[in-house]
Amino acid sequence: MPDNKPNPKLVGSDILAPLFGVTTRRIQQLTKDGVIVSTKIKGANRYDLMTTIQRYIKYLGDKANNRGTKSGEVIDIEVRKIKAEANLKESKAGMAALELNELEGKMHRSEDVESMTTDLVFAVRGMIMALPGRLAIDMANTTTAAEASSRIKQECHGILNDLSNYRYDPEEYKRRVRDRQGWRGLEEDGPEE
Repeated sequence: MPDNKPNPKLVGSDILAPLFGVTTRRIQQLTKDGVIVSTKIKGANRYDLMTTIQRYIKYLGDKANNRGTKSGEVIDIEVRKIKAEANLKESKAGMAALELNELEGKMHRSEDVESMTTDLVFAVRGMIMALPGRLAIDMANTTTAAEASSRIKQECHGILNDLSNYRYDPEEYKRRVRDRQGWRGLEEDGPEE
């Protein structure tokens, strides 16, 4: 004759939940995830108390050692992702600092320096190319080589004097940055009168 007494080792989720310090819903989720194993008796889940406690302790240990819910590979991926995000933010901050330095005129792009230098070279070229026209009549009226040399030297000194007065113009660099960025209408001096 079969014994109809329930196995005292089998308990319901209502016993396990307070024992594990979780809700009965969490017990159901652990069962669904395969962490603990149940036996259906009359439509209800029943758990072997000793086996269930051992499996739950192993699950908690694995979880504490990052072996349970996340594999080492997943953790490595997350660490790399966090590092990549930090590097991206650091790069963006660096780019913003460089752009600010450029806008404040503390740093210049090579193309702006090249453009300003090209402008200076063309100004010098224009001064030198204008020499023959400026000196032609004077040279025609000179009678001696010394007089011609003195007049040419005077014009060369004038060109060198003009070049010695050349000064760095931070506003010109700022204007070029604004033009390159497409901020033409944003002058610092305000609207023109």
